[in-house]
Amino acid sequence: MNLESISQLGLHFFGLTIDNIPEIRKKIFTQIHEIIFHGKGGYDWVTVYNMPIWLRKFTFSRIDEFYKKETQAIENAKKGKNQQTLVNPSGKITPPKFQKKSSYK
Repeated sequence: MNLESISQLGLHFFGLTIDNIPEIRKKIFTQIHEIIFHGKGGYDWVTVYNMPIWLRKFTFSRIDEFYKKETQAIENAKKGKNQQTLVNPSGKITPPKFQKKSSYK
């Protein structure tokens, strides 16, 4: 008996085909790796692998959002917004300017 004659799905079960399985597996394992690596020890491989898909995607998006904000904060710090530095562009150290002492009478 031919199995394809029983099921109209054939090998296209939930959209998986022989051609796209390696790509999908790579995406899944990359996502698991990113959660474990950027989770800084908060997750282990078995836990992330067995997570429901919606929870794994949520966790990945939150970690991604955190690191994007961190990168933006670093970029803002490099630009020197609202910051006073003690080293001028030529490399000389300039002492900070403090408020003058108020005189009390």
